[in-house]
Amino acid sequence: MVNVTLKDGSVRQYSAGTSLAEVAKDISPRLGKEALVAAVDGRLVDLSCRLEQDCQVEFFTFDSEPGRQAFRHSSAHVLAQAVTRLFPGVKLAIGPAIQEGFYYDFDVPKPFTPEQLAQIEAEMQNIVKEDLPITRFELSRQEALQRFAGAGEDYKVELISDLPGGSVISCYQQGEFVDLCAGPHVPSTGYLKALKLTSLAGAYWRGDEKNKMLQRIYGTSFPKKSQLEEYLFRIEEAKRRDHRKLGAELDLFSIQEEGPGFPFFHPKGMVIRNELENFWRQEHRRAGYQEIRTPIILNRALWERSGHWDHYRENMYFTKIDELDYAVKPMNCPGGILVYKSKLHSYRDLPIRLGELGLVHRHELSGVLHGLMRVRCFTQDDAHIFMLPEQIQQEIKGVIDLIDRFYSVFGFKYQVELSTKPEKAMGSDEIWEVATRALENALQDKNMPYKVNPGDGAFYGPKIDFHLEDCLGRTWQCGTIQLDFLMPEKFDLTYVGEDGLKHRPVMIHRVIFGSIERFIGILIEHFAGAFPAWLAPVQVRVLPITDRHLDYARRVTETLIGAGIRAELDERNEKVNYKIREAQSQKIPYMLVVGDREAGEGTVAVRHRSAGDQGALPLEQFVVALQEEISSKQIK
Repeated sequence: MVNVTLKDGSVRQYSAGTSLAEVAKDISPRLGKEALVAAVDGRLVDLSCRLEQDCQVEFFTFDSEPGRQAFRHSSAHVLAQAVTRLFPGVKLAIGPAIQEGFYYDFDVPKPFTPEQLAQIEAEMQNIVKEDLPITRFELSRQEALQRFAGAGEDYKVELISDLPGGSVISCYQQGEFVDLCAGPHVPSTGYLKALKLTSLAGAYWRGDEKNKMLQRIYGTSFPKKSQLEEYLFRIEEAKRRDHRKLGAELDLFSIQEEGPGFPFFHPKGMVIRNELENFWRQEHRRAGYQEIRTPIILNRALWERSGHWDHYRENMYFTKIDELDYAVKPMNCPGGILVYKSKLHSYRDLPIRLGELGLVHRHELSGVLHGLMRVRCFTQDDAHIFMLPEQIQQEIKGVIDLIDRFYSVFGFKYQVELSTKPEKAMGSDEIWEVATRALENALQDKNMPYKVNPGDGAFYGPKIDFHLEDCLGRTWQCGTIQLDFLMPEKFDLTYVGEDGLKHRPVMIHRVIFGSIERFIGILIEHFAGAFPAWLAPVQVRVLPITDRHLDYARRVTETLIGAGIRAELDERNEKVNYKIREAQSQKIPYMLVVGDREAGEGTVAVRHRSAGDQGALPLEQFVVALQEEISSKQIK
């Protein structure tokens, strides 16, 4: 008998040779249907794997990352099988699972067409209906080379040749189709109920432009048709909300040929930006921060001392001044450190919280630039907190509270990750352990659920990352808290303690928006350009019905502007319904229609962009209500 310890700690006994699929069915019929792969003593395997000794077992369904990865990797194999059936002689490259889908790269004489994509998808559906078992077998290196070389699969031969000596070489077979693969995979093609091919692209073999250009087919897959339909709806909705499209339509920003990756903010975009910065300043003053500004260009010696020269040089821009090397800052922290270092501090001064809306420049390859989401210059809402070691927990919790306050104003939910020591890092394991434990303790004190992201910390310290979730369920990494024992050491930062001696402070680096530019892009897509009134570039548009109502409409507009409301008057000689439609298309929160009755009674006919006609109100009452909506930052 074999003792199987499950995730919940319970132990079950099975005869040696029992498959994982049989174990899943025994645990529950539902798990037997939904389990896709399993982990045995931490190693991912197929459900056909048979148990021969005592072990720990965990099963994964589509709701887990390992389950989704296996499901979509199996979908990539079905794609490759369909292509080889329809286009004999095609050469296979690679076909991994990716976030929200999969792809496969093919070497074909001519690029695939959209019509062929439809053919391939139909053949994939046939393969799913055939419900072919997906089975694993292993080969020696020599057997694998002979098999794939004989089939003319040059890319597979290259992959096998690059494997380290002693590697287990495994293949998976479904019907007539065999592919080199480490696995694991779902039990059969019949599991892949809902498949969709989404796009075509070119891709260099192994991502190297010196290699041959291959044809890449992208797709996605789900266990249920309803899940696929929901996903496709989200994709279409994301296209409708694309910040680049809306940014142009609403005249918020542009990217010019003369500055790829360097966004230009237009007047309406600047309104949004200024409101975000005003909110940032207000909240930081309340939280005890002082605002600073540091230079964009600083000399090379500073960046060598900070470690950026060694760890970040490939992402930096450089210049010479008076024959000396300077760098355009990619981060604000060295400047904040110099401000702290500019005078002597007592323990009574700490914590010192220095905030900066600092413009930074980072070199990004042209291929990854994407509107406001991936740029070469952006403004970080940085802050650097210098504190006593015994203040660490309280300061981290204070930053967590501030981040929570910011995200709740915009209606964002968020998830938290703790990122630990990366491969390229400064400092000893002992210092990293102390810093990581401090972040863990703060999260636990706040009863905040989090997951660990191993090896993704900054080169100078571990960090807590905040991934906010937008209305489409997409996540964006924005806020971060980094605990740093190393920069104070490298820059010889000190404070005078109660004993009159110099001591070393501890440092927190943190951002909330992350990048103002990127946060604006996220907001554009989250709200589909229909910003809440406090952020809207134009909050009210006044619409006179005819020219004889212009005088009253002007007085209404002047009253609104005098009350601090961003209002504009549509004076054009157009029908009022046309004016309403245009104001709606520009996502203006409120339209005030004025005619004879409104002019005579001192009222306005209120129309909201989404709620429609709100009826007539005295102008003063509308002003007070809108001022309250703006000051309380309501989302509607």
